[in-house]
Formats: sequence, structure tokens, C-alpha cells
Amino acid sequence: MKVLSVVGNRPQFVKSAPLSVALREAGIDEVVLHTGQHWDRELSQVFFDELELDEPRHRLELHTRDVETMRAPIAAAVASERPDWVLVYGDTNSTLAGAQAAAETPVAHVEAGLRSFDLSMPEERNRIEVDRIAALLLAPDERSARQLESEGVAGRREVVGDVMADAARLFTPIARRRSRILERLSLEPHAYVVATIHREANVTQPERLTAIAAALQEVSERVVFPAHPRTRAALEKLGIDLPLLEPLGYLDFAALASQARAIVTDSGGLQKEAYWYGVPCVTVRPSTEWVDTVATGANTLVEPEGIANAVSSARFPAGAPPLYGDGFASGRVAAALYASTPS
Repeated sequence: MKVLSVVGNRPQFVKSAPLSVALREAGIDEVVLHTGQHWDRELSQVFFDELELDEPRHRLELHTRDVETMRAPIAAAVASERPDWVLVYGDTNSTLAGAQAAAETPVAHVEAGLRSFDLSMPEERNRIEVDRIAALLLAPDERSARQLESEGVAGRREVVGDVMADAARLFTPIARRRSRILERLSLEPHAYVVATIHREANVTQPERLTAIAAALQEVSERVVFPAHPRTRAALEKLGIDLPLLEPLGYLDFAALASQARAIVTDSGGLQKEAYWYGVPCVTVRPSTEWVDTVATGANTLVEPEGIANAVSSARFPAGAPPLYGDGFASGRVAAALYASTPS
């Protein structure tokens, strides 16, 4: 069996690492295509270096988020490789382009069925469209599977857990052993706040980004802010002077985030990682697809003006239940691909 995996941004490199190992162990030939949606080295190549992933056979180097631009070269790779499956992850534009470009090749969607119910988010529209295309819907939990059933999508549903939990299980202990990021930044564990802001809705609206920056300056604890290149450029354009770090490699960031007192973010993936780390999260968004993290009290949704107060009161709840699988989803994905292969 051959699988063509389409990746293009930071979370997808993390998700693909444990899954690549599981596919190899299952005897599945994986061909990786990197769209180039994230082209900054610290947001792409560093994952292949640090996580020892096989180099992508297809590097499109497109340096764009435009689905139309990505679709034709992905289709060409599908035609040349003739895989049994096109595997796509999450909700990015690379995910949508990969699903659309698959044509007659069946699509398997990792993280199927997630919904924030906020159609103003491009990620939400991507998730819905990819789920309608996919032949195999790999849901992280029963809630997502029920959502797919309620929408009447045609693909086969499998609850496998979350492959990012696999990555957290495998790589967080390695990160803490190998990384010296806390020493370099003169930080003590659990005595600082990590911030990441990169979503289009937060970065491209000047008033909103200004309010976020002002709120972060009100946080009483030290805020460590590894800035996405787009965020840094937007802040500089507005003349806002915040102490920023360059983007970090995965292991450095995992060591930093897992030992923070709290996390402020608009990232979907980091909301989950914070939960697995046992670190309270403040999410600067009106909605989230990871609603269970909010229901348990581990994650709080806020508007910019609420950031400082939410950080001050953020605590991880005692007795929080396990969420999104057991850290062994990748093997289930490989088994589902075998079980669902069209004859």
C-alpha cells in the first residue's frame, strides 16, 4: 500500500511524525509532499531536522496559502505516484488543496469532524469541505464522530484518537531532556507565560492586534512570545514594540510550553497540547473546535480585553479527565487505512 501525505504547516509536521513511524511499522509506503505553505525554516525544515522525518519526495516551494495555486501541482504528484490514499491533516489551506487535488484517489482526513461552528473562520470552512470529500474520516473523539453522522457525510467514520497526543507522549520527555531554552532565557519552570498569536482574524485587524498587544503588556508575569513571521511583521507595521522571540524549533517550544505557568494562544493545536501538559490555557478566539478543554475548565475563551484577568486566574483543574485518546492513535490510523482500502 502507498500513501501520499500532504503537509504544509507547523502542526502538520508534528502530526505526521508519529504517524510516519506507524505507517512504516505497518509496511505502508509513505510519500510526503510539502506544499511550502510555511516556508520559514523555523516553521518547516526544522521539523524534518529535529524530528528526523524522511525528507519530502515532493517539495512544491510555493510559498503561498492560496488553494488554487497548490491544487494543480499536488494533482500532478498524485498522478505520478498513484497512491492508494491521499492523507491530509487538520484544517489548513494545504489540507483543502490536497483533498481537492486527489480527484479519484480516496482521501483520508486526520482530525475529521471537528467543529467550532464559526463560519467566519477559514479553518472551519476547510474542515467542513474536506470532510465532505474524504472517504475515510479519522475522528479524534466520539463527539467528532457524532458530528459527522449528524451532517450525513458519506465517508467511513473511525474514532482513532489524536495523533498530536502521540507526538506529545513521544517528544515532550525528549524536549525537556535536550532543550536548554529555559536556561537561555533565564526562566524558572512555572514562573512565566507563553504567548502565540498568528490567526488571520487576530493579526490582520489592526485594532484587534493592538488590543491583544496592550493586554499582553498588562500581564503581571513575564510573557515569552515566540512570534510567527506574519505576526511580527504586523506588529512592526503598527509600530508596536513587544519583546518577541524568533520562532522556536519544536523541541525548544515543547520544553518551553510544557513548563509554563499558563499559555495564551489562538492556535488550535496548542490548546490541546496545553491540556496534555497540564498547563492552563487562555484562547484569544470567540470559539474553539476543542470544546472539551473549555468544558473541563482547563481552557478559557476570551476577547483581547480579557486576557490579563484570565491569565491571572488561570489554573489547571484537579482531576481533569483524559481527552482525545491515549497517545497511540497513529497505529489505529494505519490499521484503518488497511481496513478501508477500496477493492
